[in-house]
Amino acid sequence: MKHMLQEILDHFEIKPVNEGTWTGQVFVGSNASLLDVTSPVNGQSIAKIKCTDRNAYDKIVEDAKTAFLDWRNVPAPKRGEVVRQFGDRLRAEKKFLGKLVAFEMGKSLQESYGEVQEMIDICDFAVGLSRQLYGLTMHSERPMHRMYEQWHPLGIVGIISAFNFPVAVWSWNSAIAWICGNVCIWKASEKTPLTALVCHKLMADVLEANNLPGAISSLVTGAKEVGEWMSADKHIPLISATGSVRMGQAVAQEVAKRFGKSLLELGGNNAMIITENADLNIAIPATYFGAIGTSGQRCTSTRRLIVHETVIEQVIERLFHAYQQVKIGNPLDADTHMGPLVDEAAVKSYVSGIEECKQQGGKFLLEGGALQIDGLENGYYVKPSIALVDANLPVLQKELFAPLLYIISYKDLKEAIAIQNNVPQGLSSTIMTMHMQEAECFLSHNGSDCGIANVNIGTSGAEIGGAFGGEKETGGGRESGSDAWKNYMRRQTVTINYSNELPLSQGIRFEM
Repeated sequence: MKHMLQEILDHFEIKPVNEGTWTGQVFVGSNASLLDVTSPVNGQSIAKIKCTDRNAYDKIVEDAKTAFLDWRNVPAPKRGEVVRQFGDRLRAEKKFLGKLVAFEMGKSLQESYGEVQEMIDICDFAVGLSRQLYGLTMHSERPMHRMYEQWHPLGIVGIISAFNFPVAVWSWNSAIAWICGNVCIWKASEKTPLTALVCHKLMADVLEANNLPGAISSLVTGAKEVGEWMSADKHIPLISATGSVRMGQAVAQEVAKRFGKSLLELGGNNAMIITENADLNIAIPATYFGAIGTSGQRCTSTRRLIVHETVIEQVIERLFHAYQQVKIGNPLDADTHMGPLVDEAAVKSYVSGIEECKQQGGKFLLEGGALQIDGLENGYYVKPSIALVDANLPVLQKELFAPLLYIISYKDLKEAIAIQNNVPQGLSSTIMTMHMQEAECFLSHNGSDCGIANVNIGTSGAEIGGAFGGEKETGGGRESGSDAWKNYMRRQTVTINYSNELPLSQGIRFEM
């Protein structure tokens, strides 16, 4: 595997830190510390990355401010052309970049390729959007007046991304922010800086080829203090942050102090309702992928399965059979379904979560835990778990970022929806039913309280065309498709008087 990693780094012309790291727009201060990067595949150190110190950070911000003055004056369709070129670079590098995602983060190779494809898709979406940044025209109550709204870029957009989607979520934000005329500063997860460095280098190459300032896309590296600098920085009008609820609360409070904007994508505690009218040939595979995909480390992973009492035994039997087929191991093996958790702390959290569920009375139908794999003994592998639980268990209120699936029985749909909504998070939800009335009830204002509500598909695997995000402790942010682009711009209402008089609104007379 070391040979494979070296092949990838050589392909992207990235050298080890002791040979002189390629930095691009990553400014390295003289006192910069080193970040040790460990692969969850084998638990071994694979690289050392220089962190961004405060002096380097301040220079990045100043350069970004200068770059914005040029970039905002480039017509939006021309900005879209630059993003198109970046998408083409991703297409060309999909194989190598996908392997690096799998090796550095641990998700299966197929999912890693899918993440790179998601980046390509959002670039395509952004290219079209660059010609569709529409404003509205309104009728004025005053004669010979015209009213309309227009949208302007914000300036610098700060992006704080998480390890579980080390590159895709950055692209959701950056591709849209760029075509809106903004420049971006990206703080990647300290657990996955290599993939960030490669993606950043690809964009830096595109900017250089177009004779554009490299600071249109900047990358900072390091631990939480770098994110804290960004959150408190009055020069960054928008912080888009993906991560835990605790992290999001800290970011939101700090950004609010300076009246900045925050776009938050935080925890998910997602449920699937399986009714007595469900097609189990759809429901079981959807549950299987939702619960073990990315080893349960997606914000949209299926955590709770709410099953009608008349079909629960059948669902359990079929799920148990499906789980016997799961192939756990090296994510670079194309046949692997489930790779490792991201680090040792994640494994310990999973084991603790299993014990907590048992202490509260959960009945384990399939009890997982830490797993050793021949040749990968130091990797962070686990076996998935399924537990039959009561709807009122306190453990159900927390998001466990691991492959533990809770099954809950219900009698009627109203009860099932109440169980689903009775958690602090509100990201993704789904109902499995072939009954139109059940589906419509689930989608009504009396139904799911989540930002994403699906029928006959799983909780994970959202397409970039729709706005992505959730309610309650999930943070309320919306990224990616639909009109999420408005988050990255400021609205301006314009009124033009083309008459020779000055009539006032609301019929006010103010004569001299």
